[in-house]
Amino acid sequence: MSPADLRTDEHPAVSPVAAAAAFAARLGTETDPDDLHTDLARGAPIVVLDARGPDAYRRAHIPGARNLPHRVIDAETTAGVPRDALVVVYCAGPGCNAATKAAAKLSALGFTVKELIGGVEYWERSGYELTIDLG
Repeated sequence: MSPADLRTDEHPAVSPVAAAAAFAARLGTETDPDDLHTDLARGAPIVVLDARGPDAYRRAHIPGARNLPHRVIDAETTAGVPRDALVVVYCAGPGCNAATKAAAKLSALGFTVKELIGGVEYWERSGYELTIDLG
């Protein structure tokens, strides 16, 4: 097999300097369940927002998370969100982009935002508890 046959090199790798910048940029916009869980346990000033609809939120959400569906995010609905806190948004999982939509809107409103990789699905897979609203 020649190097021209390698699928992984179909798009040649960027330089190490460009790669470092790209990976750092990704880490600046996302976090994972373990890091979020650790920071919340330490009492870090983080606001966790569930970007799904109210029904999905009631079925299961990260303890302490507020429900703010991405479709209703604007200056009025975010008035109670502290501007000096890091906001972490999430949705159902990798097949859902509600968190990305929420992060884009929140960033445009001036919030410092990160998206939780894998959402509720990966939070639960990591062994962390979920809150269920039965009422």
